[in-house]
Amino acid sequence: MHVDADDCISSFVEKPKDPPPMPGTAGHGARQHGRLRVRHRRSCSTSSRRDAADPHSSHDFGKDIIPYVVQQRQRGRASFLALLRAHRAAEAASYWRDVGTLDAYWAANIDLTDIVPQLDLYDRNWPIWTFAEISPPAKFVHDQEGRRGQAVSSLVSGGCIVSGATVRQSLLFTNVHMRSYSHVENAVVLPDVEIGRKARLNNVIIDRGVRIPAGLVVGEDPELDAARFRRTDGGICLITQPMIDKLEPMTGIKVLAVASEIYPLVKTGGLADVAGALPRALAQARRRRRSRWCLAIPR
Repeated sequence: MHVDADDCISSFVEKPKDPPPMPGTAGHGARQHGRLRVRHRRSCSTSSRRDAADPHSSHDFGKDIIPYVVQQRQRGRASFLALLRAHRAAEAASYWRDVGTLDAYWAANIDLTDIVPQLDLYDRNWPIWTFAEISPPAKFVHDQEGRRGQAVSSLVSGGCIVSGATVRQSLLFTNVHMRSYSHVENAVVLPDVEIGRKARLNNVIIDRGVRIPAGLVVGEDPELDAARFRRTDGGICLITQPMIDKLEPMTGIKVLAVASEIYPLVKTGGLADVAGALPRALAQARRRRRSRWCLAIPR
């Protein structure tokens, strides 16, 4: 396409070997690479019908229709360079992320917590049409010092309950429940996760439906994290329910008593005293269904 000084298309040649330069572009020509934008459907329809009635036409857009429109100036004045610059600017600002690794997946999600992220979910000029689950609004409860439900620089989805817990620079997907005194930071928490009291989680990806036990700490001891979870070279820990299940035997067990001696059984302070207290303690344990009790006897 040959563009004149007024930014109007003055001629059109299909696939020239030496295209005419565009004004102010240091010898660069304008080429169309298989994509055609139609801004006025009525004009295009009129031109197509005229060409269909022409017995001398080959009925080709590049050979017949476009050259005729340019020659007759039916397209009028068009700021072609301005459109080209806008198109190049849009391409430069386009968003694309490869999330093929855990580190990349975590980073792409955490980027959304920036004040003005490159992919702005709140940009109404670029809506994202996707599945939207109908759920109640996110809920933040308790307002006591040290036990305040709050989220800072974070995205919290519907159905979440942040109960006396703290969320920092994290994403909580749908129906996440955080219990009192728990803390998450730089975390991507997938739907239906429950985080127990006093848990501290940093630089983590938590899989859907995981139940984080009370008091669990992740992100503060790299060696311990690598032994229990999948830890990446970037320091991000993936937590799944099977990984948590392996921790369960060591979590939530309350030692009833330790017998210091096996023989004699009736010695004061020995196993007899423990056995005497056992029925009462087991009865209490049955009333506390979430507790697990054991009797530890050293060899």
